[in-house]
Parts: sequence; C-alpha cells; structure tokens
Amino acid sequence: MTTFRRPAVAGAFYPADARPLHDMVQGFLSGSTAVGNPPKAIIAPHAGYVYSGPIAANAYVLLAPNRGTIRRVVLMGPSHRVGFQGIAATQADAYTTPLGDIPIDRAAIAKILSLPFVGYLDQAHAQEHSLEVHLPFLQEILGEFQMVPLVAGNATPEQVAAVLDLLWGGPETLLVISSDLSHYHDYATAQKLDQAASQAIENLDWAALDHESACGRVPVSGLLYAARRRGMRVRTVDLRNSGDTAGGKDRVVGYGAYVFE
Repeated sequence: MTTFRRPAVAGAFYPADARPLHDMVQGFLSGSTAVGNPPKAIIAPHAGYVYSGPIAANAYVLLAPNRGTIRRVVLMGPSHRVGFQGIAATQADAYTTPLGDIPIDRAAIAKILSLPFVGYLDQAHAQEHSLEVHLPFLQEILGEFQMVPLVAGNATPEQVAAVLDLLWGGPETLLVISSDLSHYHDYATAQKLDQAASQAIENLDWAALDHESACGRVPVSGLLYAARRRGMRVRTVDLRNSGDTAGGKDRVVGYGAYVFE
C-alpha cells in the first residue's frame, strides 16, 4: 500500500488550492531578477510565501534550464517541532501538495540508512514546514522528479556532508537546503546579522554560523562543509527580510537565497 505524507501547512504558509498556488508561485518566478547558470545546490527560505516567496524564487528561477535534466532532489531542512539526534528519513512513499504527489526515492534512502546517524522518524516529517514549503516551487520549476526528504536534528557538519556526499550524483541530482536567517530582531539589527551570515556562507565558513545566524544552521553548515571540500563557489542571489516583503520592521525574520556552482 502506498503511504503519503499529507500537507501540514497548506492554507497557512501557502494556498491550499492548486490554481491559486500555481498562480502565486509563477508570479514569484516571473518577478525574479536573478541571472546565472543553473546551480548544483541552493539554500532558500521556508517561511510563509508572502514573506519569503519572492526571495526563494530568485534561487529557483535559475533551475528552469535544467527542467527534464534534474530527476532527483535531495531536500534537507531543520526540525522545528521534534528534537532528536541525527538525520530523519521518512517511510512514506510520496509527499503530497495541492499540485500533486512527489514520489520518494526509496533506493536513495536505503543507501544513506547505512550511516549510523540516519534513521526513520516519521514524526519529524509529519508537521515540519521547512521541507513542505519548497515543494510547490520545485513542482512548478522542474515538473516531475523524485525526492529524498530529510529533516536534520542535532547533527554535525561532517554528518550532514556524509549524507550529501552519498547522494551527490551528477546533473540529475539537485541539493536543496532549507533555512531562514535571523529571527525577531529589529530591521537594522537583522540586516547586520544577515549580512554577516551571508558573508560566512559565501566564504564557505561553516564554523562561523550559529543558531543566531540561521534556523537551518545544521544542514547549511553541512552543505558548506561539503562544498568547501569540492572547491565550489557560492553566490548570494537575494538577501531581504520580512520587513521588505510583507511585515513591519520592528520584529523581522531574515531570508537569503544562495546558489552553489
């Protein structure tokens, strides 16, 4: 029997119906000003679409030329609701969004289960928004693909990098790391903190990030660790906060979009 991970934040973080969701995502993508070659990996935010959608779109739009080439997406985000050690896979066969079902690459998950810090923990996936909000963007920009959804708990950069290395693949595989930046500072403070975090990311300086820098520090640090060893280059394609998009400026959340080439 096929098992599905159903949407947890449809109707809250993004529209629950297919047509308005399609229209919203396409609106963000068509409004993007980003230019560049299709990246191997991206870091993009995971807030409600009115807040972070325009920022995420500036990373996702660059993937459009690789529609049909990218057949697998390794998607890793932080755990917001469940505390655990290591990295959590799911036993579900597909993730569902209002735009349709995304099959899970069970063979890829079986491969990383050989690592002692990777295990099944469906509880970590059930209500987690850090993965879910990326899926409509991926569906709109890539069409059909398989995914490897992973939730990062308490894990080291080396552990995250070990997972990414096993799944790195070639041009058929895209790596997506989900993270917002600073949380609930005033606008000026957030800008300062987020600029520092962006500088660390561009420098592949995984050790410079802390929990104040990014809620997804664990998966971000792991990607930086892997990318440094591979001699990759990182570029910031957008850096804003909720005060720039849909909120006040007294208590903001930072969002950055980064591409790895």
